[in-house]
Amino acid sequence: MNKFINDLERKLGKYAIPNLTMYIVGLYVVGYVLQLAPSKINLTYFLTLNPALILTGQVWRLISWILIPPSSFSILIIITLVFYYFIGSTMERTLGTFRYNLFIFTGMILMIIGAFLAYAVYHLIDPTNAAVYMAYLSPVFSTYYLQQMVFLAFAITYPEMQVLLMFIIPVKVKWMGIIYGVILVYEGVMGLISQNYCTFFAIGSQLLNLLLFYISTGKLTRYKPHEVKRRASFQKNVHMTPPGVTRHKCAVCGRTENDDPNLEFRFCSKCNGNYEYCQDHLFTHQHIQ
Repeated sequence: MNKFINDLERKLGKYAIPNLTMYIVGLYVVGYVLQLAPSKINLTYFLTLNPALILTGQVWRLISWILIPPSSFSILIIITLVFYYFIGSTMERTLGTFRYNLFIFTGMILMIIGAFLAYAVYHLIDPTNAAVYMAYLSPVFSTYYLQQMVFLAFAITYPEMQVLLMFIIPVKVKWMGIIYGVILVYEGVMGLISQNYCTFFAIGSQLLNLLLFYISTGKLTRYKPHEVKRRASFQKNVHMTPPGVTRHKCAVCGRTENDDPNLEFRFCSKCNGNYEYCQDHLFTHQHIQ
């Protein structure tokens, strides 16, 4: 998969948008301004990702839905957006501009596909009222769940980083990620059970995007049969290594196979020199030139 992404980057990398998170936050600001319109006008209604109306010719909805902010404007949302800008900018620096763009735009495309799948299911169940269901439920197709995936991707990349919950309680990002992940899966399952297919497909489409991101990190490589065999062979012969000497050492965290025999180590072809990295830092380190 990484080879495919690298090929895409060579061909399309020049079109990547630097500091994409800043533009997304800017779109949220526009959305909040639109929410200030009188309630009788309800401008956001004309922006929702509603396939029933898109198929009637309102094609602008394929793009306009990204203007709908995650929630109503408040002091709390300001803090949330500042935090979102921090993790988005960090992920862009970690992944690179192109890969971060790819993650965001893939999430948007999958969200659109999810909306059309939800409409198709409603249409199969009740063709007469499918458009009514979508008019009522389509606002769930917003950037809210995409924003959650950025945080979960951040938690996968920096699981040991600590943040201050409510500015007081230090919590590792991985625990927050697990809690958010469980909540999202629960919401998706409940959406399926209650036949709220908009919520189900909105969450499902973004979890699929997160899965693709996880695969791209190479963390699933360790479960391939030949890798399992290689580790078993290594563990069998590890006693041949002289005492105090290790075969592998991560150039970032310093961990070796003695710290965890299940760790994967790879050399980076983009670094200038023989620098080896563990599986947690192979795709997240700063390249040495």
